[in-house]
Amino acid sequence: MPDPILLREDTSAVATLTLNTPGNLNALSDAMIAALTEELSAIAAGKDVRAVILKGAGKAFCAGHDLKEMTAGRQAEDGGKAYFADLFKRCAALMTLIPSMPQPVIAEVHGIATAAGCQLVASCDMAVAAEGTKFGVNGVNIGLFCSTPMVALSRNIPRKKAFEMLTTGSFVEAAEAADLGLVNKVVPQDDLAGASRDLADLVASKLGAAVRIGKQAYYEQLQMPVSEAYAYTGDVMVENMLYRDTEEGIAAFLEKRDPTWTQ
Repeated sequence: MPDPILLREDTSAVATLTLNTPGNLNALSDAMIAALTEELSAIAAGKDVRAVILKGAGKAFCAGHDLKEMTAGRQAEDGGKAYFADLFKRCAALMTLIPSMPQPVIAEVHGIATAAGCQLVASCDMAVAAEGTKFGVNGVNIGLFCSTPMVALSRNIPRKKAFEMLTTGSFVEAAEAADLGLVNKVVPQDDLAGASRDLADLVASKLGAAVRIGKQAYYEQLQMPVSEAYAYTGDVMVENMLYRDTEEGIAAFLEKRDPTWTQ
């Protein structure tokens, strides 16, 4: 039996998903998009997992879409128009699923993250990268402008740098990616797994209900004018304050003890 293309390992309240097709640099094939969408949807629907780590097997995180599959899709009578429309629709659904999940998702990135692979990093809530990792939206180098990866990228980094990456196909090194805000931190390769796990464990140690409501509010308010955002988040704070576990958290802080949460 062939190895699964997507591996899942749960430890405590953290789920680690590993893209497991190193032979094609963990490309987002039709099967990989489907597997990721199914697994992330299952995690989102449950309550046992409080944080997710997303990483790649082998020498790279993810090299983007599977160009061999895309080439095969061109052989249809319509030149691939229906296939490509469906492909990018399914990919967009995956990318928008990640920020809509109640659990924070952390990209653990090494090697390269290119095109839709870079989009995947930008779609995650946080990212930790190994020294030497390269990020790029390089489709322009083969005559395909990375229009869909542009959506997530341009919402993560300054617009002029995003436009430069998109139009030149140039790579950004890990340190610059951190300066730009595409990743949270850069660590030596040997420390990568530990650093992403430490971050996931820290997130998972917080009150799950508070993180869930907070993550949703974070992305919602980003799309609002400031006055509307304050009105909306004020309502969220009221709801959060009424949680029994939040009452316990405040009491524990005032009494200088660890909280005892039920969620």
